[in-house]
Amino acid sequence: MGSRPSWWASRTRQFRAHLRASVAPEERAALVAWTSTAQLALFDSMHVADRRHGLDVVASLRADGVGEREVLLAGLLHDAGKGQTGVWPRVAYSLGSRYGAWMWRVAGVLPGFRAALDRLRTHAETSAVLAAAAGCPVRTVELIRHQDAPTDPEFGELLRLADEAN
Repeated sequence: MGSRPSWWASRTRQFRAHLRASVAPEERAALVAWTSTAQLALFDSMHVADRRHGLDVVASLRADGVGEREVLLAGLLHDAGKGQTGVWPRVAYSLGSRYGAWMWRVAGVLPGFRAALDRLRTHAETSAVLAAAAGCPVRTVELIRHQDAPTDPEFGELLRLADEAN
């Protein structure tokens, strides 16, 4: 067994992080220096857990030497399309990704879960559309759109790994 945490350990960490998520006022204020008003409004519209995650992805990218604003914006906003999806649909989505779509069908009968699961399933494309509407550069939009199967030879995989690590 390598140094990577098990799937269950990773998901337990994500669950706890989701419940404890917060963004300090100074962290949000620091974004003003490198985001537009529309991009900051998109960030503010995200679930607090996704805002925290986006900031952590940006920190990981910077730690890896990435300074390109287009890439940092992708890290910050790549989950904007998840909307205000709560923790339980996210748990159901994760279980379905791991154990099969039948989990989504079962969870989909719960009130609100079908729409939430659809939102999670399509969040990369929705996030890309929202980023474009917020005036993000084409490269940012494409990094977000292809976050799960990177196509950008320089930064796509770095973004995917930073996302996975956080």
